Amino acid sequence: MTTISNSSAFLRRVLLTDAGVGAFAGIVLLFAAAPLAEILALPAPLLRYAGLALLPVAALILYVATRPQPPRFGVWAIIAVNVLWTIESFLLLFSGWVHPNVLGQIFIAVQALMVAGFAELEFIGLRRSAPRIAVA
Repeated sequence: MTTISNSSAFLRRVLLTDAGVGAFAGIVLLFAAAPLAEILALPAPLLRYAGLALLPVAALILYVATRPQPPRFGVWAIIAVNVLWTIESFLLLFSGWVHPNVLGQIFIAVQALMVAGFAELEFIGLRRSAPRIAVA
């Protein structure tokens, strides 16, 4: 397995921030879905399930960020999930599956762009980190 022997402090900070933001958003979406649904004109179950999905992802990101030598595959998986989340967010926005008001549209676009930003920053951090091949 390839790990990161010299992971940049930048990568760790980005991963920890991603985990913290994801956990916070997950908790807010999970427990405040009803009032947010009213404000954003988005279905409460969609918001609740999004929040529920974010919590284990945030835990995984935290786990990878706190390893002494983070696995490169783990960082790549986080980047891939962030890219997928971004694509799905814009697909949701433009598909007509939901009909958010202007605040809801802004909410979807801003969170998608933030997640895309995390993916980009994690990619930059990964490139700055030296790989290490684990020998069995």
